[in-house]
Amino acid sequence: MINREIIRTKIVQLTYAYYQNGNKNIESAEKELFFSLSKSYDLYNKMLSLIVAVTREARRHYEVELSRSRRENTKEPSQKFILNRFALQLEDNRQLLDFNEAQNTGWDDTPEVVRGLYNQIVSSVIYKEYMESSDDDYAADRELWRKLYRALIEHNADIDAALEEQSLYWNDDREIVDTFVVKTIKRFDEKNGSNQELLPEYESDDDREYAHKLFRATIMNADEYQQYMSDASHNWDFSRLAYMDVVIMQIAIAEMLTFPSIPINVTINEYINLAKIYSTPQSWRYINGMLDGIARFLIDSGKMMKVMNK
Repeated sequence: MINREIIRTKIVQLTYAYYQNGNKNIESAEKELFFSLSKSYDLYNKMLSLIVAVTREARRHYEVELSRSRRENTKEPSQKFILNRFALQLEDNRQLLDFNEAQNTGWDDTPEVVRGLYNQIVSSVIYKEYMESSDDDYAADRELWRKLYRALIEHNADIDAALEEQSLYWNDDREIVDTFVVKTIKRFDEKNGSNQELLPEYESDDDREYAHKLFRATIMNADEYQQYMSDASHNWDFSRLAYMDVVIMQIAIAEMLTFPSIPINVTINEYINLAKIYSTPQSWRYINGMLDGIARFLIDSGKMMKVMNK
């Protein structure tokens, strides 16, 4: 699940903190980086667990309504939502059960959030259409939760507030983790039962090594990379650059020089996008020009064996 987009984001954050905190211990900073990455995977499992928590909340409401209907001799409530095949399969998922037991990533500590989400769901058009539909199969059950997640869980202020209270690491992770949760929902297959595989912590073994090498290269070769920036800045006073701009370009140069298989345009585009998020409104334009010039210098001087479009 942890891909290079998440890794780049975390390295920007941790490199900036490395210089700002004054405690320049690269081993400690590296441990913090990998701890921060592991928290992203915790969030992925926690958001999947929210579906299970809502289903259990729905069961409690069903039991209350069932008792009332029997007491008042009225029509019994529908079990369609609490018997949703996808939600039941997720509840029994071995990987999720094992992870939650080991890491305690459930929602027992925030019942008000689960209760509030359940109330939003049963008041929604999506829920009403599902309950009234004649479709009664696994695909319809899974699609319900995909729709509910996109409409009511993503960008939910109450959920965001609860997550922020539990971990500051999750502030910047939510959006990309949500995409992986939706991807997981779509990948679920009824025939896999409780053995359905969730996404692994890292998309590939290479990605963990990528994080290690990129962070190390960024810190260990800082003087060299900053000299390239100073030379490329021409008439601009390099010392007046926003420090986040320097950090972003430093990491981008490290990636260009350390990973021969990553195209230059991919690297530049990724760090331009990060500049749009973490730096000043116009920084990305300057960074784009600087990195382009630095890349061409590195190629022309034989320091980097890559190609660029003219």
